[in-house]
Amino acid sequence: MLKQYKEAIEKSNIISRTDIDGIITFVNDEFCKISGYSKDELIGKNHNIVRHPDVPASRFKTLWDTILEKKIYKDTVKNLAKNGSTFYVNTTVIPILDEDDDIAEFIAIRYDVTKEVFYKEQLLKKEKELEELNKTLEQRVQDKTKELEELNKTLEQRVEDEVSKNEEKQRVMFSQSRQASLGQMLANVAHQWRQPLTELNLAMFSMKKAALDNKTEELTELYGESKNIIKNMSQTIDDFTNFFNPQKEKHPFNISDSINESLSLLDKMLESEMISVKSDFEELRVLGISNELTQVIINLIKNAKDAFVTNGILIREISITTKKEDDFALIELQDNAGGISKENIDKIYEPYFTTKHQSSGTGLGLFMSKMICEQGMDGHLDVRSKKGITTFSIKIPLVSNER
Repeated sequence: MLKQYKEAIEKSNIISRTDIDGIITFVNDEFCKISGYSKDELIGKNHNIVRHPDVPASRFKTLWDTILEKKIYKDTVKNLAKNGSTFYVNTTVIPILDEDDDIAEFIAIRYDVTKEVFYKEQLLKKEKELEELNKTLEQRVQDKTKELEELNKTLEQRVEDEVSKNEEKQRVMFSQSRQASLGQMLANVAHQWRQPLTELNLAMFSMKKAALDNKTEELTELYGESKNIIKNMSQTIDDFTNFFNPQKEKHPFNISDSINESLSLLDKMLESEMISVKSDFEELRVLGISNELTQVIINLIKNAKDAFVTNGILIREISITTKKEDDFALIELQDNAGGISKENIDKIYEPYFTTKHQSSGTGLGLFMSKMICEQGMDGHLDVRSKKGITTFSIKIPLVSNER
């Protein structure tokens, strides 16, 4: 039975025996496991092989003073394992006496409390941090309160300054967008004038020839043709002048008129790019600035044109429809130009965002179009894209008598 007790103690505790000089004469498996040393490395060595350098010498003096007086020593001891790690053990050192009541050897029985010591240290650390925090909390609250008071004093002015900056930024971007549109429109004027100028040149040459040959009737006919050519060229200038007329007063207008004006201004471009436009309009009146809606439609069509070219689309189709939806006029412009990628569709309304080359776009067209729809006409501009088809939807409140 004594043997069983001995085995039970050795298997459940960390045990070592030393002679009266502290030389290890026995260690059990648990001692080897926690220290990292083998039995061969431990037996015959001084027990201070596991001594931790952080432990003051006074602690060991107390230990030896106690056990040499044949008393039992108890303490929680910090030790150093072979791999340099630290472990803590609750230790009981018992002097073993011989028949003459002299010390024969020492037995040390230990159990591992490393986790408990670690948690205790962490708890003490947190308590100290909390204590320090409490000491400074009142001052920190006062400082933050003062900071918030200062912030509140200047907040209103800062908000006004930021609003002013944003308004100025939007004015600049709107101006840039208008300048870009002006450049595009001037290019369209040049394009629309190119053919009639050629026709006028040929007519004048024919008039000169008819005059030299005294062909009065042919001369009169050529003169009439020339007048019509000049009249049409003048009408083109009037159309573009009306488009850039800086009218700012809102008025009721038919959205179909505004869309048709856009198509008229882009007629030559649509023809040269072989873009087919299908339209289906309901007569709906909204409140706003007709020229601005015209600019929105032009922006959307020109973006579709650029996408047709970039994506190499051969059959190029745009459909524009208008219809009443509740108290709104709904304009839908759809193209088969290849669609908008998922990573770009949420960015297309951001100012200066563009997938075009810098020479082909400013990145302001859709930003300004959205501003016009939302701020100029109290409406919405939305987009959806799927399977190569992109649809822009514009919703504008109808004038009161049409609701």
